[in-house]
Amino acid sequence: MIKFFQWIYTLYSALVFIFLMLLLGLFIVLPILVHSRGDRISFVFIRLWAGIWAFLSGVRFEVEGKKRIDRSKPYIYIFNHRSFIDAPVIPMAIPQELRALGKKELSKIPFFGWVVGKLAIWVDRSSVESRRASLEKLISILEKGISVVVAPEGTRNDSGDTLLSFQKGAFRLAIDTQIPILPMAVIGADRIMKRGSILLRPGKVRIYFSDPIFPPQPSETAVNEFTEKCRNRLEAMLLTHE
Repeated sequence: MIKFFQWIYTLYSALVFIFLMLLLGLFIVLPILVHSRGDRISFVFIRLWAGIWAFLSGVRFEVEGKKRIDRSKPYIYIFNHRSFIDAPVIPMAIPQELRALGKKELSKIPFFGWVVGKLAIWVDRSSVESRRASLEKLISILEKGISVVVAPEGTRNDSGDTLLSFQKGAFRLAIDTQIPILPMAVIGADRIMKRGSILLRPGKVRIYFSDPIFPPQPSETAVNEFTEKCRNRLEAMLLTHE
């Protein structure tokens, strides 16, 4: 019986998400098409989309550490990826306009891929050329003073480990551009949508921001050492707050 009501709730939440996407999608896309910094208006509607969906679905957000963010500076945000619920968490928690690195498969979802694609960089992780092209786009974005957000695990963590191994692209990017990494611990999203399930339940997501981690100067060992340092910081945040 509980499972039946969870299916009803999940269907309801999905329909709310789709309705809001269709209602607000054009308001997200049009400002970007009209002006290069129209993303400031677009993010108002993205946060409206995420906020209304969360409110109507019984999902609450609790954010700590925003004071560590200098909104006038760009960052490379990294976060632990345990659930599809991470997607609405990002615009609700990060108080900046930004661009996200996303799986190319998501770009094929009708309308959703078109809307989100205006603010995301799609990457085919199985293609070296696609990964290289995505890094070049991220560099261009950071040079404009716009922050980016990356899930360095590369995929959703469905294991029992706190974190999967980190891919090194974000940390190489930080060293090349000398833009700091800002870890973001997302806790509770995998309770709202459990690993291996598409079913949802109401709940609270807690988000914690670390102090920025400034990259070292380039060297033969810099990327590996910096990747490990950032992974250790995010892992410590998760173990402390979970």
